[in-house]
Amino acid sequence: MSGAGEVLFARYAYAPNDLGYCGPAETAALLDLGSTGRTDADIVSIARRFSGAWPYAALLAELAGVADPLDERIMRAYWLGGPLLDDARAAAFGIRLLELIAGRAGHYWDHLTPDLIAEAAPTHGFHVFGVYPWTRLLAEVPGHALHVLDNCRIRWGEVLATEAEHVSVASSRLAWDGVELSLARPAQERVRFDYGGRRFVAAPAVGDCLALHWDTVCDRLDADQRQELEQSTQWQLDVTNRRLGDVLAHADRGSR
Repeated sequence: MSGAGEVLFARYAYAPNDLGYCGPAETAALLDLGSTGRTDADIVSIARRFSGAWPYAALLAELAGVADPLDERIMRAYWLGGPLLDDARAAAFGIRLLELIAGRAGHYWDHLTPDLIAEAAPTHGFHVFGVYPWTRLLAEVPGHALHVLDNCRIRWGEVLATEAEHVSVASSRLAWDGVELSLARPAQERVRFDYGGRRFVAAPAVGDCLALHWDTVCDRLDADQRQELEQSTQWQLDVTNRRLGDVLAHADRGSR
């Protein structure tokens, strides 16, 4: 039986891995572990090959004094946010993280400079909005960039109805008005929670709050976890919007 943190990693990492966006070709192992709590695969080896999640987990564990990067506390903090991040959202973390990630990146990632330190946090949200290039492509391909940003972030939704393999939830999707990113008013969307009888949330019920990644239900959130995710998401949007505003202001001055 695997630990709770390993199970959490599998549940949140499954969707982008299944789509071929992140990590090694280990979708079956992640589905097994996330739904049953067991797998014959080496989950630590698999997690280490997620070039996005693993550096964050390793550095966050080190700063928090936790031996295992796949500890449940580390995994919840990385995917959702929370008080474990209070001492880690600092310049030292950002410097070390960007050094680690930039060393593996090519010219497509030349925006990974010290200018990003103000946005750095040991969360998936920073990787989506700060490290990935999509916020820098909003002016060029707004529809596609917004789609990726919205689905790649961890979002929350309240269950409105259930079906055989899907649930309908009320969720605040990401919006872009040409100047700022924000969260729109909750609207209905349909996401999958059952994969051939395998589920990360055993029996979603109307009124439940669920964590969503791409089109997949990852987890059931209690009130505190939902609040932590909302707060970490809003913090990341605020600092991202400051950068986007500076870019727009600079472009405006340059056009005069």
